[in-house]
Amino acid sequence: MGERNVLGGPLEPCGTDPMTGFYRDGCCSTGPQDVGRHTICAVVTAEFLEHQRSIGNDLSTPMPQYRFPGLEPGDRWCVTAVNWLRAYQDGYAAPVVLACTHERTLDVVPIEALRENAVDVPDDLENL
Repeated sequence: MGERNVLGGPLEPCGTDPMTGFYRDGCCSTGPQDVGRHTICAVVTAEFLEHQRSIGNDLSTPMPQYRFPGLEPGDRWCVTAVNWLRAYQDGYAAPVVLACTHERTLDVVPIEALRENAVDVPDDLENL
């Protein structure tokens, strides 16, 4: 059986432009090498990106050596469960795509917090 999402279904791709995932396969897959647990498919907002920068996790600056393009509001990205939870606790949680969020997230983040921030990606990303 393949990897599962937090809803119990098959893990769906999170994003390919930019190509996301710890393994840069478009999915929030995880494994032994992914010690940060990049398992939450988030639709990043300006507030979330600024919060991440303020805690020492700059997601806006490109880092080509890690095949990391730098993110802009509206991008879908596999973020670490711990950093998303911290943003949630601080009031800056990014919206989450549950079908694309790996079930291992539930080891760190309560399903209620994820459901509270669950979204489908809007057609108009201007307000993110």
